[in-house]
Amino acid sequence: MRRSPLIAPSLLSCDHGRLAEAGRQLEQAGADMLHLDVMDGVFVPVLTFGAGVAASLSESVEIPLDAHLMVAEPQNLLDAFASAGCRYITIHAEVADHLDRMLAWIRELGCKAGVALNPSTPPDCLEWVLERLDLVLVMTVNPGYGGQSHLASVHPKIGVIRRMLDDAGREDALIAVDGGVTGENASLLVSLGTDVLVSGSYISRAPDMSAAIRSLRG
Repeated sequence: MRRSPLIAPSLLSCDHGRLAEAGRQLEQAGADMLHLDVMDGVFVPVLTFGAGVAASLSESVEIPLDAHLMVAEPQNLLDAFASAGCRYITIHAEVADHLDRMLAWIRELGCKAGVALNPSTPPDCLEWVLERLDLVLVMTVNPGYGGQSHLASVHPKIGVIRRMLDDAGREDALIAVDGGVTGENASLLVSLGTDVLVSGSYISRAPDMSAAIRSLRG
């Protein structure tokens, strides 16, 4: 039986002028890690955070920070986000021409290496890098905006990836799900093999963030 899921609030829906304070509040509310949506205005339409924000957050909290790089050229940012103190760095398979090399690079920087898959991206691209990765981020919305509706059609991908990891002896690698995650679908996602629930506005806009986090744990 798999353990209770880790909860990783996304900071995208928080007040961008008070992110360090928001990070501390989420940590106090029971978050296990923080999810930083880094967007470049190219791979996705929106422009958000840089490595300086990540450094400020890393200094403000004790829980791990996952930099989710939704950018066209992630190779240009790996060193900066590793230096900023991010425990995880997650890159998109859709833009990584040399995925194996980039995952090895992230690990050489002392970080955990993650791969994100858009809803329409099949998991086949992971087959030859299973030994290099520490986390697979399954997107259940199309990246770029917070508050989107959860795409339940992506659910079968979670089980496929879980079997791939287990068959490769990578039971230690985590599966995270990001996009429209709420208390209504959390238990189902965990039953499918999810280890980390990434949730944005459901937590940050809740009257009681601690209660919202508890509801995700089931």
